Amino acid sequence: MASSQMAAKPKKPFNLRKWIRSRQGQQAIVIVSFMIIPLALLLVFTYLPFAEMFKFSFYKMKYVGERQFVGFKNYIDVFKRDDLFNSLKLSFYYMGGAVIQLALALYLAAILSFKVKGGDFFKGCMFFPYLINGIAIGFIFKFFYTRGFVFDTVLQWLGFDLENLPYWLKDTSINNVSLVATSVWKYFGNNMVLFVGAMMSVDAELYEAAMLDGANKWQQFKYIMLPSIKTIVMLNLIMSITGSLSAFEPPFVIMSGGANGTATYFVKMHEVAHTSQKVGLASAMAIVLLLIIFAATVLQKLFFKYVFKDSEDEDVTAAKRREKKLAKARAKEAGK
Repeated sequence: MASSQMAAKPKKPFNLRKWIRSRQGQQAIVIVSFMIIPLALLLVFTYLPFAEMFKFSFYKMKYVGERQFVGFKNYIDVFKRDDLFNSLKLSFYYMGGAVIQLALALYLAAILSFKVKGGDFFKGCMFFPYLINGIAIGFIFKFFYTRGFVFDTVLQWLGFDLENLPYWLKDTSINNVSLVATSVWKYFGNNMVLFVGAMMSVDAELYEAAMLDGANKWQQFKYIMLPSIKTIVMLNLIMSITGSLSAFEPPFVIMSGGANGTATYFVKMHEVAHTSQKVGLASAMAIVLLLIIFAATVLQKLFFKYVFKDSEDEDVTAAKRREKKLAKARAKEAGK
């Protein structure tokens, strides 16, 4: 009887004030407070403006005035208007430059990851352009490419005739390549430093075991270094490709707003939104760019998953084999 009465004893009511003063309550309040502030800022300054922009993309409108619902007409115009579609095609120049930039950064990082005299000084010199403001770089290269100035002078020292050299910024067959070169010069040092940091984190015993197997530097890079840093390679490639789709500063500053067929998609978006004040069309352009970047990111991840598939399958067995050989070599040295 007594046991049944104890089992039926009512639970104490929840005391909110006491719970707030408890250690568990204080921890929960701190966690929620730290979560609410960044989430509120993200909602107010990112997601709500994006939702408004998505809504604007279905209207024919200016910043001030009446709005007219046009459905998907703005999205159709993005691909039907020659100037907008051609500016989108210019992104392929910058994508090609991004691939060259990453290849150059990876090559130099592989060299600098091994002990090289003056390596730190060289890394500092290559990283310095990344610290320069993009507008300043635009003015530097505008002077650099001007007819008869720095670049042409250097080429004349090498034996080229000035009359046979193209106009680097006026010739439509070469001006976009010239602009892409400025982006490569600015960003490859940053990627190189990131690659060097990732390569230096690879376990040195793996290289030691590979050398015992008779692997040369190229084989060490291909089978140990590259698979070990595949995450940072994929991240840099995604950032470079997405950045190439939104190139703005080189054509806007060097070519004064994208003259001579150099206006990239971002430059045209700026012109449509702020010069023509076609806010609906500019919003549709932004949404299309977002979808292209998302698709490019997915394709890159699938590509890297396929490229490194074999290395992932062999990682465990290869590591065990290297450890066994390394243990045998150490046992021989200890026996001597």
